[in-house]
Amino acid sequence: MKNTQEKNMKNDNLAAIGIGAMIVFIALILVAAVAAAVIIQTAEKLQQNAQSTGDDTTDEMSGKIQILNVFVDDPTDSFVVYFRLAAGSDDTDPSDILWQVFCEDPDGGGAGVASTDRLAGEFDDTPGDGGASEVFELDDGAAAPVAEPTVEAGKAYRVSLDVNDAANDCSPTHLFTENVKASLYIHVVGGGSTFDILKVNDDSRGAVVV
Repeated sequence: MKNTQEKNMKNDNLAAIGIGAMIVFIALILVAAVAAAVIIQTAEKLQQNAQSTGDDTTDEMSGKIQILNVFVDDPTDSFVVYFRLAAGSDDTDPSDILWQVFCEDPDGGGAGVASTDRLAGEFDDTPGDGGASEVFELDDGAAAPVAEPTVEAGKAYRVSLDVNDAANDCSPTHLFTENVKASLYIHVVGGGSTFDILKVNDDSRGAVVV
């Protein structure tokens, strides 16, 4: 009789250990599931941030203008810029390409006080309207070239920038006569920006701008 009671007690102890192990096992599964969910959510967020950063960097590096050369167009009025889109850029509407020119005017403030002249515009997207910023393909050998409505990657273009108005003068003749430099910025909407310094050593038409 005594042996039977001891055997029953032993069996009860084993059952209690089994239930405890099951509880610990379930708890481990729940903890692992929560940890896995947190890790997956964190990894997904990091991946999205990395992709967004990569896309923004690609736009800034590829979606920009590469200046090939700058020449004197009209000595008292304009420069002509030879350019193309940077490698990997998407085709761009000329109205999404903006430009700014800044130059020093030694007597712009009067009485020998220097000031800064500022001019800005966009690469016109209205072919044939006679605007100063119409874009033409560089290799277009036609007697009367047609302005391009779209700037395509892999092609070279030229555009004339009018840098003289009633209030501001950054023309080649002004830069040459006053011996000053101009800062040229070209911005692509949703893309990057390009910066160049214009130094005129010869203001005759067709002269290369350093």
